[in-house]
Amino acid sequence: MKYSGARILVEALIEEGVDTVFGIPGGYVLQIYDELYRCRDRIRHILVSHEQHAAHAADGYARSSGRVGVCIATSGPGATNLVTGIAAAHMDSSPLVAVTGNVPSGLLGKDSFQETDIAGITMPVVKHNWIVKDVRELAEVVREAFIVARTGRPGPVLIDIPADISGAETEWKPAAAAAWEDGDVLGSRARRLSERGERITFTGGDIEAAAEMLLSAKRPMIYAGGGVNNSGASEELTLLADVLNAPVALSLMGIGAVPRDYPLCTGLIGMHGTVASNKLVQKADLLAVVGARFSDRVTSRSDHFARHAKILHIDIDPAEINKNRPADLSVIGDAKKVLAAILKKLPRSADNRWDGELERLKERGAVSRRTKERNQARPPLPSPRFVVEFTAKRMSFNTLVVTDVGQHQIWVAQHYPIARPRSFISSGGLGAMGFGLGAALGAKTANPERPVVLFTGDGSFRMNNGELATLSRYRVALLIILFNNGSLGMVRQWQQVFHGGTYSETDLSRSPDFTALAAAYGIPAYRAASEADYVSALDAALDETAKGSSAFIEVFIDRDEAVLPMVPGGRPVDEQIL
Repeated sequence: MKYSGARILVEALIEEGVDTVFGIPGGYVLQIYDELYRCRDRIRHILVSHEQHAAHAADGYARSSGRVGVCIATSGPGATNLVTGIAAAHMDSSPLVAVTGNVPSGLLGKDSFQETDIAGITMPVVKHNWIVKDVRELAEVVREAFIVARTGRPGPVLIDIPADISGAETEWKPAAAAAWEDGDVLGSRARRLSERGERITFTGGDIEAAAEMLLSAKRPMIYAGGGVNNSGASEELTLLADVLNAPVALSLMGIGAVPRDYPLCTGLIGMHGTVASNKLVQKADLLAVVGARFSDRVTSRSDHFARHAKILHIDIDPAEINKNRPADLSVIGDAKKVLAAILKKLPRSADNRWDGELERLKERGAVSRRTKERNQARPPLPSPRFVVEFTAKRMSFNTLVVTDVGQHQIWVAQHYPIARPRSFISSGGLGAMGFGLGAALGAKTANPERPVVLFTGDGSFRMNNGELATLSRYRVALLIILFNNGSLGMVRQWQQVFHGGTYSETDLSRSPDFTALAAAYGIPAYRAASEADYVSALDAALDETAKGSSAFIEVFIDRDEAVLPMVPGGRPVDEQIL
């Protein structure tokens, strides 16, 4: 049967199991939108308010579900608006397929109306991209795109489709027929890509060496990153920690890799990390790094990080090995498969000499933080920690927690007891303010049965509040908690610490009335200027989300409320004042 390129795209998306696409129509994707409309009983389109948030929504969909997220935009400004969202997915290894329209093939390179070289623009922030110039190749390009996005280290890809390709017709071949038809080079190419993604990249010798290294350590420690969540390796990681009696520190992307209340979990490591994580890593004689990349937010750009430890680095991406920190031994491969193989070589338990130090440091950190927060308290405004922890007590174990970027992001990372993988969604590597509302929309779309709460700040919310229209239109039951301190809080904190209190252009005190803004979109909205206010507001907001509506709470906090600790770049983490 002959189909247009636009119909082939939609059929190929459905074939890949796509149930939702986020986007905005425009001139050079109208034929695609015609086909989305005709196939609306088989694939859902969610109209967002800005293309950047279509990409963030597809990203949130992917991170929360493990499935590939899909977004679509027209040429020119539509396509370029996707770039920040694509870059955020790239930095945090999230599988995403972005589809862009473009001017007809004959007009490419002629500075046509709304023409951009989106393939060239996105090249540094995608795993691969394609410009489709023959409609006969379109179906197989879509299949390849999904294989590339989800295999190996996950990440975003982009398919650029000129308008004439969307309109051209060719024979539609479902995947099974296309892949196995004699002489079908394109089908063979997709099959080879898929097989390559399933290859085991490590050897038995690698596993033997890693097991020997772990067993010889007297003070082993594990540093877990987003690769553990991506590979579904939480169970294997926990078993390894149990065998070694090894503390487990988490990167921001690693949150959820082990439950927060797991006895060996020490919480965040690095710039905003806990006493236990940052002290123990300096005492370890072996640091097993699983699915993490030694970000400067973890190491503080310091050669002193884990200075007494040998490094065992396990990662699916060979490019990460020896990039930021030399490894004494590396194992390239999927974290789940590597850890499962190592566990077979280890006894049920191994001796080490931590001698209760983990427990002492965790208690010391708790006492230190309580003291600092008590000294910092400025009643009657709510404490961010109270808001985060009280919300966690009222939400179910199954809740998906999403943040924007800033101080609130770290407060949530520090104090919300995330217990499951893929339950904490935040922009880590790119640190994209404005990420949260789109990502929360995507997470709720992928997981309609799970409660979703978004923590945001007044700075981030100014960048994405147009998506309240999307929540209202589709009746998305999302709880939004906004911390309002009248400033770009994290930037202001840096200005205070490093720039002598010169608060240049961080004052947001003339922001709009956010509660009235939410109400204007038909979303029930509440204010809280005390902890008692917050308790009442949360009760009312949860009643609304139970009815299937979004709800919004604006929480006023002190402008000088700080994220603790904060280790300046370049200082060894064990020298921080905790």
